[in-house]
Amino acid sequence: MAGLSFDVLRIGKKYRLVNYGERYEFEIEKILSNGDFNVKDLHTLERYHLKETIKFGKGKDFEIRDLERE
Repeated sequence: MAGLSFDVLRIGKKYRLVNYGERYEFEIEKILSNGDFNVKDLHTLERYHLKETIKFGKGKDFEIRDLERE
């Protein structure tokens, strides 16, 4: 596993997550008490929970990157 961990994600920051070949670019809107996050997709503006992106596990390509540092 490369990139950032869930512990360093912050409200208002933008990130890219790759898992099983799927790419998600999102902004953190809220940190939930159960360790999940409310996020907003940067392209579709859809809102969802971040853990929905890893509900089937973490692939060999799993990675979270800060979009503002690229």
